[in-house]
Amino acid sequence: MTATTAEDAARKRGWRIRPAAAAYAFAGLPISLVGFVYVLAVLYVGGLLSLTLIGLPALAVGLRGARFLGRAHVRMIRALLGEPVDAPAPPQVAPGVMRWIQSSLSDATAWRSMLYLTLRFPVDVIAFVATVALPALGAWSVVWALTYRPGLWPGTAAVAGGLIALVVAPVAVGAMMKLHRLLARTLLGPTVAQQRVRTLEWARSTALTESARSLRQIERDLHDGTQAQLVAIAITLSLTADALDDSPPADRTRKLVARARTQTDAAIAELRRLIDGISPAALDLGLADALPQLTAQAGVPVALKVDVTERPDPVIERVAYFCVAELLTNIAKHSGATQASVDAVVVGDRLRIRIHDNGVGGARFGAGSGLLGLRERLASVDGALSLDSPGSGSTTAVVELPVRI
Repeated sequence: MTATTAEDAARKRGWRIRPAAAAYAFAGLPISLVGFVYVLAVLYVGGLLSLTLIGLPALAVGLRGARFLGRAHVRMIRALLGEPVDAPAPPQVAPGVMRWIQSSLSDATAWRSMLYLTLRFPVDVIAFVATVALPALGAWSVVWALTYRPGLWPGTAAVAGGLIALVVAPVAVGAMMKLHRLLARTLLGPTVAQQRVRTLEWARSTALTESARSLRQIERDLHDGTQAQLVAIAITLSLTADALDDSPPADRTRKLVARARTQTDAAIAELRRLIDGISPAALDLGLADALPQLTAQAGVPVALKVDVTERPDPVIERVAYFCVAELLTNIAKHSGATQASVDAVVVGDRLRIRIHDNGVGGARFGAGSGLLGLRERLASVDGALSLDSPGSGSTTAVVELPVRI
């Protein structure tokens, strides 16, 4: 299950219509009429003057205007319908008049905005009828039957028909609003190719940031931890050398050598921790063999199920390993859970890992649990992290990654 936003939660309430959505349906008809007339005017002028020198420039200007109208509709849909439509990519900056005209005529976003303005008009007509005509007809039927009392059967039919109209009206408005959201996402948002480019650009930026952060962390660990311990060993050995000149040196020398040995063991353990943080040795045989070792070291009992028939790329295995490790650490520290489960399976070309616990719930992104960092790390390899953690208890996190990078 995925983490839901406020808009998603509102959308899941069923057919209940928010006042903003009703206002959108009521005011949408004149707005869409303006857009529809604009499209007809642009196509008419562009087609009529296509054989002249000003035909194509006029059509190019009209398409740029359609882009502007599309952005205005996106803002209105965000505000009134709560639909998080991503803004499309900005138009290409083309120097020179001819190149500007060419880029405008080949602008897929502008043509999609034109199509949206065309299709929205009939949808708004139906939405207006559902918002205004159906309730008015239903109320008029009921009032007419109760006022004029035309007879048992005609009156009953009028009242029943009016009540049906009043009940159907919000359902019809809800259906039209869903259609509006679908049109906006499909035609006003970025295309699949544009969205893919954005995702890749963000993933590249996230990967570079994560790499720089990891290097800084390794540098700090080496400087503050391992280096300090090695300096302490050097000082201890220097004191040991001085103690050898004493008489009798045995007791003091023995203590100093024991201290140096303890410090050496600590430095070796720190180096092993750092090396394991860069490339865990448990992954040498693959993620399927590494997960049992990882879950066995968790702070709570973990039921593990692994069905990884195809070994992912090493980079994917490393990211998945650290994500599971971080989530299990969060469970042990923050959830108060007594049991957890990890299910890893390859479905098609995706690796899906589900981590569940029976803790107190309430986990969310940006609450200091490192979940935002995990989501950024997954995004760098085209992966995703979804979270379902109601305050009533238990948390389910789903990690999805491509098998091949």
